[in-house]
Amino acid sequence: MSASGPVLVVSRLDDTTADSVIEELNRRCVPVMRMDPADFPETVTVTSRVDAVGLVGSLSTSTRSTDMEAVRSVYWRRPGPYSAPKGVNGQEARWCAEEARYGLGGILAALPEAHYVNHPWRNRDAEYKPAQLAMAGRCGFDVPRTVLTNDPQVARDFSQEHGPVVYKALRATDYHDEEGKALTVWVDEVDPDDLDDGVAATMHLFQQRVPSVADLRVTAVGEEIFTVRFDGSPGIDWRRHYDHLTYTLIDTPPQLAISIRAYMNAFGLVFGAFDFGLDTDGRPWWYECNPNGQYAWFPRPITGQIVSAVADQLENAGAPT
Repeated sequence: MSASGPVLVVSRLDDTTADSVIEELNRRCVPVMRMDPADFPETVTVTSRVDAVGLVGSLSTSTRSTDMEAVRSVYWRRPGPYSAPKGVNGQEARWCAEEARYGLGGILAALPEAHYVNHPWRNRDAEYKPAQLAMAGRCGFDVPRTVLTNDPQVARDFSQEHGPVVYKALRATDYHDEEGKALTVWVDEVDPDDLDDGVAATMHLFQQRVPSVADLRVTAVGEEIFTVRFDGSPGIDWRRHYDHLTYTLIDTPPQLAISIRAYMNAFGLVFGAFDFGLDTDGRPWWYECNPNGQYAWFPRPITGQIVSAVADQLENAGAPT
């Protein structure tokens, strides 16, 4: 790792959050190299050797090039999927994509002494909602009653006993309609009578609805924690009602901050975006932690503080600031 080396931003081009951080790093005159694994091998060239310090070699895109050992930090954001070269199809395409994933992906995850925000394997481990829920309870968060099941009768019984109950998707998987329009599975309340044999088709997560009067998005970056209160959502899933929301940066409750740091340490995260529902007593209830959550959509004064904290981590390679 070089103190004057570049920050490697691993993300697709249409990532406004990465854009904001890159702009801040440019303002600080910190060199940046942006790479999307989806561009490999068309416009990305990689050569790596193994020596006493680990992997050494070079990474090149159509506009930038760097030695692997010079990379000071890696901002792992929203990379595109590994793919095959144009014209390669079927089984050969799948083979090429998997070789790229385990080859290029393995190299990008093993850059000598680079500081990761977050390391891709830490992101992967922290993305699983069952693991999140289990860890949240151990870290002292208040977690709503939850069941994970593919048994329709269990789902109906849980809904009747603990209703009102909401359904949550276990992952934000790409989903499109017949015209190719992207669709989203929103968090929504479910009626026990609607829980039919379709529940048996896969795993489902059902959770007791929190009687929330507001929502909290808590963004942790290293030792810094930014807590934003959302008010004004007319529905359960505030992501459907951005135009109705007001945002207020508030002080983080001390006990919440203790639990957040414990959770971050448990998963080895540098960055985490936590969501909570705030009940009438002011008690925050755990929803989830996205290890790679968005924040560029906040009002500029709030976004600016988080961007600055992320840039500090990348510029100073994790050293206390």
